[in-house]
Amino acid sequence: MTTPGISVLDGKYMVTMDLFPQQSKEFNQVYAFYENLKQGRFTTTKCADCGAESFPPRVMCPECFSTNMQWIDWPNEGTVIEFTEEVVGVPLGFGKAPLVHALVDLQGKKTMFVRVINCAEGQLKVGDKVRVAVFDVDPVPQEVKGGIQEIPRVFYAFEPVT
Repeated sequence: MTTPGISVLDGKYMVTMDLFPQQSKEFNQVYAFYENLKQGRFTTTKCADCGAESFPPRVMCPECFSTNMQWIDWPNEGTVIEFTEEVVGVPLGFGKAPLVHALVDLQGKKTMFVRVINCAEGQLKVGDKVRVAVFDVDPVPQEVKGGIQEIPRVFYAFEPVT
């Protein structure tokens, strides 16, 4: 693990600087979302009692407060409604400029504000199609049977459909 520009932290896990959620069963009740991402599936939860679909995934329905939730697949492509490009002052941990975010209509399921990766400055346009892109993030050190094991993690963004 490296922390660009902070040499004293090289090789150290800085939990307070970690931008991504813990993804194992031991730390996260919606860990199945991340397991599904590893398989290339974009999923969320649906209430089996009232039918409400929530994103991000929930363990309790925000509509009827039921805990009878099931996993469902959502579309992995959407349409850009609006977007922003940050070309200077990109925060630590977000890589190199440009930092692109877009308001995306996910085929009528939800309108989401998402990060767009693999996109050059000036490439994205309103109306463009984007799809879910799963990428690896730094693993988390976790104590396992007296030793330390690095637990792999993934996260998602969207990327232009070419």
